[in-house]
Amino acid sequence: MDRTTQVIGQSNVFLETLERASRAAALDRPVLVIGERGTGKELVAERLHRLSPRWDQPLVIMNCAALPETLIEAELFGHEAGAFTGATKSRVGRFEEAHGGTLFLDELGTLSMGAQERLLRAVEYGEITRIGSSRPLRVDVRIVAATNENLPDKVARHQFRADLLDRLSFEVVTLPPLRARPGDVLVLAEHFGRRMASEMGREEWPGFGPGAVAALVDYQWPGNVRELRNVVERAVYRWEELGPIETIEFDPFHSPYRPAPAGPPLGVAPAPVAAHESPPAAALPVEDDTQEAESDFKSRIARFERDLLTRALAEHRFNQRATAEGLGLSYDQLRHALKRHGLIAAG
Repeated sequence: MDRTTQVIGQSNVFLETLERASRAAALDRPVLVIGERGTGKELVAERLHRLSPRWDQPLVIMNCAALPETLIEAELFGHEAGAFTGATKSRVGRFEEAHGGTLFLDELGTLSMGAQERLLRAVEYGEITRIGSSRPLRVDVRIVAATNENLPDKVARHQFRADLLDRLSFEVVTLPPLRARPGDVLVLAEHFGRRMASEMGREEWPGFGPGAVAALVDYQWPGNVRELRNVVERAVYRWEELGPIETIEFDPFHSPYRPAPAGPPLGVAPAPVAAHESPPAAALPVEDDTQEAESDFKSRIARFERDLLTRALAEHRFNQRATAEGLGLSYDQLRHALKRHGLIAAG
């Protein structure tokens, strides 16, 4: 596998993580890479392989979540002709393909319990058996696995084998999310922006204006580096002015014509509201009862305002500046409202 993608970053937490992975690379032991989506788990797996004594041997990648459960074992260990319906000829599995090199198992937490049991034997004894065969094969493979799940928690819920986790977690490299490395956001944005401008044949890179820089730094990046790359490349592609890029759009689906969320099917009545529950604040009818307490009126207004803020934050992916603009508020007014309703952590 040859790549042109680089591992980029200068924050201390990121460099410490890379150093940990680099030290583990030289040892012929399994490594487990943990991280949220878009944090670069596959790039770290490649680094572990390239810095290991196996660097000139195959690096084989298998996404465990991309295959149905019935085919995972055949993909991992291979099969003989006639082993199951559709197996017209023998096929080597990923373990045999990676013999002498590294096998990277992405989305490890999605493996079935049966596949986990056979994987444990392969890791423990260096032996595999093709489906439909009774003859074991010796393989020399280093395992690097990755997941965004809490595997110890899955062990506690009996959804992952404790002995397999023990065997694979000789070293665990946990990648920090992009929100934990704020100093890297602009470094990565500059790299992706320059590369996209070059790809489009533009002679000069205009850079980002103050508004774009503020938006990039303030955003929380739930999709991490992968999302940052998409956002920056989209901004460069859409920018047609001569000066620095000022427009950043985080949600590519944002549109005044965006389809509304699907409601209940025709002919199906909405679920009744329980007696102890209040109807949504936004749907409260105007009451003419002049005896209603003022405090109750104020509490309803507060609930409505809190619900409105919550929905607006979610719609703008918790970007406070975009939320303020969408509500017609200044940034300081929005912050004050969030604090008043205890929502400042959500921003």
